[in-house]
Amino acid sequence: MLKAVSLTVNVQKQLREAINEALNNSPKRKFEESVELIVTFPGLDVKKADVKLREVLFLPHAPKKKSKICIVAEGDLALQAKGMEGFHRVLSKAELEELGKSKKMVKKLAKDCDWVLVQSDLMGLAGRILGPALGPRGKIPIAVPPRADLKQFLDRYNRAVIVRIKDQPQIQAKIGTVSNTIDELVENAMAVLNLIDSKLRGVVKIGDIYIKKTMGKPVKIKL
Repeated sequence: MLKAVSLTVNVQKQLREAINEALNNSPKRKFEESVELIVTFPGLDVKKADVKLREVLFLPHAPKKKSKICIVAEGDLALQAKGMEGFHRVLSKAELEELGKSKKMVKKLAKDCDWVLVQSDLMGLAGRILGPALGPRGKIPIAVPPRADLKQFLDRYNRAVIVRIKDQPQIQAKIGTVSNTIDELVENAMAVLNLIDSKLRGVVKIGDIYIKKTMGKPVKIKL
């Protein structure tokens, strides 16, 4: 059975202590380090279909380092995207088709973009061109209606993380960066734990839980 990881004062307290230790157990770097939550599942056979997990979770608080959000769009939606801050790259239909002539460039885009938004009527084209490169990275094109408010999409996907079990019996999810407050990191970590609990309760057993900075040592949470 899965250990209960519902929102409790004790779990929050232990998370807070581990996050505080993780933030201070290595020197400050010249770049914005990520803070990650690692959850292990001892004895889990990742090849079994019934224990697969891949969920997009919208955290309560956005990491201070913005995600690289790309968009494929035409017309008014493209103009809206180009006229606002926040998009890493804006591609037209013609630019996407040209990109599709080079597998190397498609792979580069898939690696460079954390999220790829696509105008809904271009999803078929984007899927054919980008799908083979996005899929192995656990990414998929995200449909956007032609009249969408892109500010809302930027807000949501700057808070988004992928929570998944891949080829190791563990989940490693970003819960923020070192510039987030400890309160924000605690709430984000609890959001990830509660998602895991809701999806895997009774299916797998949680082993150890850690908090880790990009360049820091992992800190075990004492539950």
